[in-house]
Amino acid sequence: MNGANVSNATAEPTATAVLGATAGMDDLVDMLGRWASGRGPLYLLLAGRLRALIDDGVLAPGTPLPADRTLARRLAVGRGTVVAAYDLLQQEGRVTRRQGSGTRVAPLELPASRTADSVRANPLLLHILHPPDGVSLLTCAAPDRPPAAMAEAYEEAIGRLARVRDLGYQPAGNPELREAVAAYYRDRGLPTTADEILVTTGAQQALTLLAGLLLSPGDTVLTQSPTYPGALEVFRHAATVVRPVALGAFDASVPGAVPDLASALRERPSLVYTVPTAGNPTGATMATGDRRRLARLAGEHDVPLIDDEVCAELCFSGETPPPVASYTRGEQVITIASLSKLVWSGLRVGWVRAPAPLVSRLARLRAVHDLGGEVVSQIAAAALLRRLPEIRSERVRELRAGHDLLCAELAARLPSWSFERASGGQTIWVRIPRGDVDSYAQVALRHGVAVPPGRSFDPLGGHADHMRLHFLFPPDELARAVAGLAAAWDAYDGSRRPAHRHPLVV
Repeated sequence: MNGANVSNATAEPTATAVLGATAGMDDLVDMLGRWASGRGPLYLLLAGRLRALIDDGVLAPGTPLPADRTLARRLAVGRGTVVAAYDLLQQEGRVTRRQGSGTRVAPLELPASRTADSVRANPLLLHILHPPDGVSLLTCAAPDRPPAAMAEAYEEAIGRLARVRDLGYQPAGNPELREAVAAYYRDRGLPTTADEILVTTGAQQALTLLAGLLLSPGDTVLTQSPTYPGALEVFRHAATVVRPVALGAFDASVPGAVPDLASALRERPSLVYTVPTAGNPTGATMATGDRRRLARLAGEHDVPLIDDEVCAELCFSGETPPPVASYTRGEQVITIASLSKLVWSGLRVGWVRAPAPLVSRLARLRAVHDLGGEVVSQIAAAALLRRLPEIRSERVRELRAGHDLLCAELAARLPSWSFERASGGQTIWVRIPRGDVDSYAQVALRHGVAVPPGRSFDPLGGHADHMRLHFLFPPDELARAVAGLAAAWDAYDGSRRPAHRHPLVV
C-alpha cells in the first residue's frame, strides 16, 4: 500500500490492506525496514519509524497494529520495547490503545487534517497546509499582516543593495544584523558581541539546529507543561525522551505529579527548554527569583538551557524582563528569538545568542543545510530592530486590547470555562469544566471555529481538558469566534447532560 495513491480522506485504504493475516504482518515488517539501525534506545527507534509511517499516511487511521507480544516476537525484541513504543505514540495522539480491542492508528481529529497527497498534518498548522473556507482559525497564533514599518525597512534594504560587495553566502548571518542583535541584548543589560549571534530562518530553525548539535537519540529533554508544540515536534524528531518539569512558582498550578527541575536535573538530562516570558500557550511571565534559580541550576548541573524569547517583547506592561542569561556568568544558557510575533510571521528572521564557540559550530551545521539566509530580509530586520520601541508600542497596544476583549467575551458567554489572564503574548490557556477538548473541537468545527486541543502542548499528551485561544482577530471577528465557541459548547455539553426528568417520575 502507498499513501501517495490516496487522493482524500474519504478514499483511505482499509486496514486489511496493510495488516491482517500473516501477509499483513510481512507488509508491516517490510515497511519498518532497518528501523533498529540508528542510535538510541530501541523503543524510540521503533516509535520513530512507526510515527513516520503514520504521519506519511502509509498506516491509515483505524489501522490495527499487531499485539505487543506478536510484534516483539517478529522483530526479535523484548515485549517491553514494543509496549514503550506504543505508549509513546499514544501520548502523542498517534495511536489508541484499549483493553480488548488492541492498538490502532488514531482517527483524524479534523476532516481537513490530511492534505491532498494524504500526508497527515499537525492540527495546529492546518490553516497553512489546507485552509478551510468559512472557519475562524484559532489554531495558530501569528500576525496576519505586516506593519507599515516593514515595507519601509525593505525599501531601505533594497536601496543599499548597490553597495553590497560579497557573495551573499553568510551561514552565521549578515554582519550588520548580527551586530544589531548583539546591540539589542547589550541595551537589555546583557553583554553580547556579534560573534555570539547566529542568524536563522526563524526561531524554529534555531531549535532544529540546536537539537541537531546538542541531542542524540535517547537523550532526555526537560520542558514545561504546557509548552510550545513546535519545540516538542523538534525534540521528538530527534528521537529524544521529552519529560515535563515544574520550574518553581512559575508552574505552581501545573496539575499532576510533575517533578521539580532541581530533582529532575539529578537524572542528567541533555537539555532544558523553557518559554519564561509571555509564554506560549499560557501568556505567563516568570518572576525574577525563578529566573535566577533557573540560571543557577543550569550552571550547577552543567546542562544547556534554551530560553525561548520569541514573545518576550510582547509584555503588556511595556517592559521586557531580562533574559535568563543575564543571571549567570556561565555558558549554559542559550537564548533564541525572532521577529515573527513582533513584526510579521512572513518575516523569517530569527537568531541564537550563545557562546561564540557554539555559534561557530551551529554556523558550520547550518552551512550544510542552506549556506545561510536571504540577505535582503536580514538587512531589513536590522532596520526594524532600530525601530523596536515604536513597533513594540503599537503591537502591544493591539494585543492588550484583543486580550481584554477575549477575556470579557469568554466571561460573558462561557462563564463555566476557566482561565488566567495573560501578562503578555498572544494567547491564553483555557480549561473546560467537563469532557475533553479533542471531542469538543469536532463540535466547534461544525460551528465554524477551529481550536487547538491542549494535548498538543503537553510532552505526555495530557491537558485534554484545555485549549489555547489567541486574541489576534479584529474585534468583530473575535466576538463572532467566541459566539461560535459558546454555541458549540451548548451543543457539546447539552449532549453530555442526562435527559431532564419530571419531578414526579421516580
